[in-house]
Amino acid sequence: MGKYFGTDGMRGRAISQLPPDLVFRLGMAAAHILTKDSGELRPLVLIGKDTRISGDYLEAALAAGMASLGCDVLLLGVIPTPGVAALTRLLDAEASAVISASHNPYYDNGIKFFNQEGHKLPDRIEEEIERLIDCPGELSPAEDDQLGRISTYERAAEKYASWLLEAQAPDLRDLRIVVDTANGAASFIMGPVLQSLGAELFCIGNQPDGCNINENCGSTHIEVLCEQVREKKADLGLAFDGDADRMLAVDENGALVDGDQMLAIFARDMLSKGELPVKEIVATQMSNLGLKLAMEPLGIEVAETKVGDRYVLERMLKDGAVVGGEQSGHLILSRYNTTGDGAVAALKLLTILSESGKSLSELAQVMRKMPQHMICPEVRDKEGWQQDAEICALIERSRQSLDGRGRIIIRPSGTEPKIRIMAEGEDPQLICAIVEELAELIGRKMS
Repeated sequence: MGKYFGTDGMRGRAISQLPPDLVFRLGMAAAHILTKDSGELRPLVLIGKDTRISGDYLEAALAAGMASLGCDVLLLGVIPTPGVAALTRLLDAEASAVISASHNPYYDNGIKFFNQEGHKLPDRIEEEIERLIDCPGELSPAEDDQLGRISTYERAAEKYASWLLEAQAPDLRDLRIVVDTANGAASFIMGPVLQSLGAELFCIGNQPDGCNINENCGSTHIEVLCEQVREKKADLGLAFDGDADRMLAVDENGALVDGDQMLAIFARDMLSKGELPVKEIVATQMSNLGLKLAMEPLGIEVAETKVGDRYVLERMLKDGAVVGGEQSGHLILSRYNTTGDGAVAALKLLTILSESGKSLSELAQVMRKMPQHMICPEVRDKEGWQQDAEICALIERSRQSLDGRGRIIIRPSGTEPKIRIMAEGEDPQLICAIVEELAELIGRKMS
């Protein structure tokens, strides 16, 4: 991670860590790096945002910085992150930005970018932008008559919804669905899209007020959806996060169906239809061992990357894979979009459900999850634990106790002041004990 950018753009407390002058300089730096080769007098850049109260002020500062470098800025308003990626291509923009902190609380916010092709930026490009943020003297504002204009595109969400339905339009007339949009960017999109396909729909988490995004709702609080699915006797539930680039599902019994299980469902269905050009799917090091075990009989390899959907996509592009994602619900179907897209994944799952005539619990049986347990203690310092003798000794003893029939993964969060500690193995009691002991020690020593 760099000085400003984490695993998914720049993120922090909306005022104290993302002050207007920093965001203005970010806009200038990003506009210069992302449009310098466009050849256009006023390159077009897009800005979308989620429902956080701080989105308006960040949008204003970022747009001003970009316009000062001569870019025409088109404001998309509230729209899912993957919608911005799609519209970047559909509107022939040179680049785009999303103002969102995804699954974080409302008081956090963030800024991430897409290039002309709708791809998240590689590390080397982010490093160039970071350098220019701290060297604004190297940037030359546009002449008075070449300043960019800032305007609003009122039909952005509608255009994204139409694009979704052109790509996939399953018949949902026999399905009863509960949808939780986390009071976020999908709040005014997913309901109309699913209703237009005939679903009997119950919507929750769709009343954003600027301060309730992800609050006891959405994919980070899946227990709310589980309860609603059981109460409504629904066929399934769909939960999105704040910017709708991830989606988790709940089966008809109220049981979670996570990103790993959906990868397995997608891969088996696409293999049967001849839609896998290479017999590979891409996941991360945090994926459940059960995913690999489920793919082996099908002859499908599971390639692993470090955590972050942009790393998943990089590997997919390198290997020619068309399916990838994360256990958390970032799911990339490159036939449709260039980034994790919760709506695309939801429609894909619903298409398989509709065509197969099976329940979601039946489809999920393609994969048996190995027991996993994770605790994410909040810390003051995310680095240095690797050199602590007491922590290292406990990690080694814990690994030995698994006796080769499990694994332990410890990594700093790229978006929050936390260290993620995960263990996986055959004995659920043992892995819970391992994670709890490690979390207590690391949390205490790094706070």
